[in-house]
Amino acid sequence: MNPLVVVIYVAFAVAALLTLWRIIVGPSILDRAVASDVLLTLVMCTLGADMVMNHHTRSLPALLIIAAVGVFGSIAIARFVARRDNTDR
Repeated sequence: MNPLVVVIYVAFAVAALLTLWRIIVGPSILDRAVASDVLLTLVMCTLGADMVMNHHTRSLPALLIIAAVGVFGSIAIARFVARRDNTDR
């Protein structure tokens, strides 16, 4: 295996672990939402790197679904936080 590939996988793994820590610790729902978006982006980057290294496009549908989940999840959380902020007054 190419040493550069190992470095890339290690970097993605460290970033994913730090992101999972932020999801668990928080402290607010917005911190957790941003961390989950970052985790989805890391998964997408890993799948994209795999597609480039192995010269295939089989993961493209999964990339599209992950992107849609990230967008709709962010919109739902933003609406929830905005609605909650309006009722606090």
